[in-house]
Amino acid sequence: MTADRLDVCCCIVGGGPAGMMLGLLLARAGVDVLVLEKHADFLRDFRGDTIHPSTLEIMHELGMLEAFLQLPHQEAPELAAQMRAEQFRVADFRHLPTRCKFIALMPQWDFLNFIAQQGARYRGFKLRMQVEATGLIEQAGRVIGLTAITPEGPIEVRADLIVGADGRASIVREKAGMVVQELGAPMDVLWFRLSRATSDPDDTLGYFDRGQIFIRINRGEHWQCGYVIAKGSLAQIHAEGLDAFRRAIATLMPFAENRVREIADWDAVKLLTVRVDRLLRWDRPGLLCIGDAAHAMSPVGGVGINLAVQDAVAAANVLAAPLRAGRLTRDDLHRVQRRRDFPTRVTQRMQIMAQSRIISRVLAGPQRFQPPLFLRLLNRFAFLRRIPARVLGLGIRPEHVRTQAMER
Repeated sequence: MTADRLDVCCCIVGGGPAGMMLGLLLARAGVDVLVLEKHADFLRDFRGDTIHPSTLEIMHELGMLEAFLQLPHQEAPELAAQMRAEQFRVADFRHLPTRCKFIALMPQWDFLNFIAQQGARYRGFKLRMQVEATGLIEQAGRVIGLTAITPEGPIEVRADLIVGADGRASIVREKAGMVVQELGAPMDVLWFRLSRATSDPDDTLGYFDRGQIFIRINRGEHWQCGYVIAKGSLAQIHAEGLDAFRRAIATLMPFAENRVREIADWDAVKLLTVRVDRLLRWDRPGLLCIGDAAHAMSPVGGVGINLAVQDAVAAANVLAAPLRAGRLTRDDLHRVQRRRDFPTRVTQRMQIMAQSRIISRVLAGPQRFQPPLFLRLLNRFAFLRRIPARVLGLGIRPEHVRTQAMER
């Protein structure tokens, strides 16, 4: 069967936050863009749902913030952690120099659908669902396109630039033979949901105790729950049985004790395999990786989606003009990494420190974990909570939209 051929200026593989935001920004700047998403929709549960102030500020700069905040969401102006009976206030976003001084808790599919709708307003934006990239097309050492499969059959896409934004299991970076540096993670996360009653607490909270770490996220009508486990311990948890798992959750959420039966079977509990890694180099001639395809992040701090959006903004700022003019060089591509490599490394370093100094020690149990001094200082001195708020809320070297909107 002969593959159909498509020609486009930029082809983005992956319809996650990095790919969709880059597609929108490039199309807005007058570049013809094709985004390929292998699934039929964006409805994958238990993805990152925290939209940080840095991303909300990008929405403001694009003139989309008011419409965006019309979508159902919850607002968290501060973050807290609980260690046994003691609660610690960790970050206060109310003092950030942004329009939105809170984290917006919103299902990722709503975020992605919104970006897709905004992108569709520009004639250069095309999104194709159920298209899975299978390989790269190279010529004289340069990536000039890709192969993909669709429900109708195989296709070829030829493009001046292929962008891998297809996550931590990126087929693009695999086929490109890019070198990955593994940084390690001591845990995985079991995600599930429980219904939420009007009498329940409102706060989103992280809970730490001997051998247990638990996150509950207020999603309005339900709780999105994350039970952190030591890496490689899933088989042991399954062996102990679903009732033992329910009892553990009931202990952590006593106000929802009568609802743990909603975890009907293990199919209701989704495993997130945590990886922390990064590419040594994000580009090859004709190809660039961004987001988790360039640097898989730990869930610590919930910053993954926002790092991906920052990558997309930086990439659009650097690449829009050379793509439009047909004069893209490899140095243009490497400028994106030079811009985003430092914040990526610093953020991953902080995540690894948290993993080794807090998460690993708590999961090791059964000794009682003593809260670190910095948590006690944050709890005692309110002004100190502005520091983690700035790091989490804005990130290291926040990006701003520099591209100009072209005619739709």
